[in-house]
Amino acid sequence: MTLNVLYLAHDLSDPAIRRRVMMLKAGGATVTVAGFLRDENRMAGDPQVKVVVLGETADGRLGQRVAAVVKARLSLASLLSGVARPDVILARNLEVLALSGSTSAQFGGSVPIVYECLDIHRLLLDRGMKGRMLRAAEGFFGRSACLLATSSPAFVEHYFKPLSKLDLPILLLENKVLELEPTATATKPAPRPPAVGQPWRIGWFGAIRCRKSFAILSAFAAAMQGRVEVVIRGRVSPKEFPDFEAMVEGAAHVSFHGTYRNPEDLARIYDEVQFVWAIDFFEEGLNSLWLLPNRLYEGALHGAVPIALSATETGRFLAARQIGLLLDRADPQALQQRFDALDGAEYQALFDALAATERTQWVTDRSDCQALVRQLAALGRAAPAPAGLTIPSPLQSEG
Repeated sequence: MTLNVLYLAHDLSDPAIRRRVMMLKAGGATVTVAGFLRDENRMAGDPQVKVVVLGETADGRLGQRVAAVVKARLSLASLLSGVARPDVILARNLEVLALSGSTSAQFGGSVPIVYECLDIHRLLLDRGMKGRMLRAAEGFFGRSACLLATSSPAFVEHYFKPLSKLDLPILLLENKVLELEPTATATKPAPRPPAVGQPWRIGWFGAIRCRKSFAILSAFAAAMQGRVEVVIRGRVSPKEFPDFEAMVEGAAHVSFHGTYRNPEDLARIYDEVQFVWAIDFFEEGLNSLWLLPNRLYEGALHGAVPIALSATETGRFLAARQIGLLLDRADPQALQQRFDALDGAEYQALFDALAATERTQWVTDRSDCQALVRQLAALGRAAPAPAGLTIPSPLQSEG
């Protein structure tokens, strides 16, 4: 019997929502998405996916988002009136976890709920009243969940075990590249050292939300006087960068090329750079230390050497595999010193080490999608696993 998934989405414009839907469909599930809209609806145009818009929210406006969730909760009966009873509810982020119990109740109250949390908001880590209240809310709204899906072991180590009020079995779903047609990108990437007189190119792709990264990269590019170029692509946060176009225009050797489709455009855009910026300061000292970002897997798969800080989870991940360009500190001076010493031979060695890693480290394929759907289907047939268990799966990290 085909698994029917209701995916509660915090942001229908988030490319990661589209990728997860693609993954569920590839695994054999039928998917309905009910979510909030902040920008372009990336699920529009897919005739196989029914989309229910729960309301509109705004990036960085927590109060407005809470009000939108409350309004949607009061209207769930009418909003979901045309939706078939799901076999499982997948709730992406805390704001829609708050709707998951009421959503299950609309279908009789016995639908298994999975909480998918791929970032830890700084307020959840606050040791004051705000943090305690938000963690209590997470525990309250997650009381009916039977599984937690997260993307980094460090999230479990530093938040879910010591601070969160949740006590759930854990499924590790890394931010690997979705590859449903392996013949399209199964060939090994080729090294692409710059031609004589051309710059090294560093790609900063994905969710562009870190002003500190922009400041570091733009100052570094200016200091290198044309020997390094920074290429930016992706979805820019208007809250963090209300002046983004002016910032790029005023930055020497920095360019922005808009959004791209993931995974369709990844091979093309990463082939244009030698390195990928895998450093993030958005939640500095907190989430940024613990995440394993999409660009890590995307760049590594397509032969772009990741640049990371040694003291982060990304740095430890790379060091354990003896790959990547690791820095003790990320500032323009440290980058300039490192790239002043970089030559073709060292780049080739960095590339060769990266290319030698197994593709399974970076890729989620169709069999992985099927394994995920089987695990979700099992939630409705068996008692939940003991709390704290990381469920064995081919999707799980090998490192």
